[in-house]
Amino acid sequence: MATLMQDPGEKSLDKLLSTLTTVLHPETYVFAALDKRAALPPLSEVQLLFRESEAVTVIVSKKYAEANKMDYFFPSKMITLNVTSSLEAVGFMAVIATRLATLSMGVNPVSGFYHDHLFVPEGRETQAVEELQKLAEEKRREIE
Repeated sequence: MATLMQDPGEKSLDKLLSTLTTVLHPETYVFAALDKRAALPPLSEVQLLFRESEAVTVIVSKKYAEANKMDYFFPSKMITLNVTSSLEAVGFMAVIATRLATLSMGVNPVSGFYHDHLFVPEGRETQAVEELQKLAEEKRREIE
């Protein structure tokens, strides 16, 4: 019998931002669009799979995409936001994306069950992590 789970995440925007830490993953990831009838990469190689009306979007490592001759786009680094945010948290990703937009940085956010993850342009990951550290520090000072 399926049951509605208890929300493990934080909903307070102040708490999420003030306790924000990040994990920068070393792998380079890419986005690819696969025909709906195409064989999917093994789950062990997939960081994200999302079915859209036009195709199946996958995020895989650049290494995997190149080894399997996949057309890909947006080489990026993944930053995990190391706070457990609720899927119902309001404004968290908006604040993060807006802050990175001030650096003219595109960001592709993905929400997992326990954490949010950002895919940022390869080569700009250090700048993104530093800016998120500044944001967290500003919020800590603001609520003290």
